[in-house]
Amino acid sequence: QVQLVESGGGLVQAGGSLRVSCAASGSIFSILTMGWYRQAPGKQRELVAQITSGGSTNYANSVKGRFTISRDNAKNTVYLQMNSLKPEDTAVYYCHAGLLARYDYWGQGTQVTVSS
Repeated sequence: QVQLVESGGGLVQAGGSLRVSCAASGSIFSILTMGWYRQAPGKQRELVAQITSGGSTNYANSVKGRFTISRDNAKNTVYLQMNSLKPEDTAVYYCHAGLLARYDYWGQGTQVTVSS
């Protein structure tokens, strides 16, 4: 069992930066693909960024060049550094951990609000 706890959300002005973190419990963190998803009011949840156990990354086109996902396996933590934030980045950001069909875990979410 893996529990995910996000932190670091908040209110920031457009153009600003914010880093959200996701701390995972358990001993299998290093083998999991970690991801950040977001859900804005009235919209579907969407993938923002992913990082595999080997460090390969994948980003939504809307955040490429502005957001960076990273992981620290020694701390069981994944980060999302968000720069040049835009009002349309406002959403609840969720941490996800998974591997094939065997592991599938979600955090409770953290609110990110970007004011114009």
